[in-house]
Amino acid sequence: MTQSDPTDNALATIASILDPPESRREPEKPAVAAQKPVGPPPIPTPPPPIEAHGYCKFGPGPMTAIRFKWTVRLDNGGYYVDETIGENSTPIVTGPMSREAAIQMVDDRESDARRRFEQLKSEMAGRNAAANLARKDNGEA
Repeated sequence: MTQSDPTDNALATIASILDPPESRREPEKPAVAAQKPVGPPPIPTPPPPIEAHGYCKFGPGPMTAIRFKWTVRLDNGGYYVDETIGENSTPIVTGPMSREAAIQMVDDRESDARRRFEQLKSEMAGRNAAANLARKDNGEA
């Protein structure tokens, strides 16, 4: 091949198009930092207080017929907690008490019920695993 070979010129042209030299590339643009307004930082606002009347939580469980429900209600200036099991049971009423005490009672009861439910679920899973292991050891499928 000679210097004047048209194939060389064509290949050089294609190469220059596909892989332009650094001098022909557009310069990289520096990343622009987000502009923050100048001034004092915003004052954090505390979360609004929980509305006690109607505050409600449900206990865990797979069936609504045996699920606990705790509801706070306001009556004659005092707060009461109605505790029911299922949808149609007569509530067990606790009160009167302060707004904070009623909310705390609902939170504590729900937390305790969830902890006991998880513990029971864990125990049942452990017993089930042990029973499966015993069946396998006895040659049962």
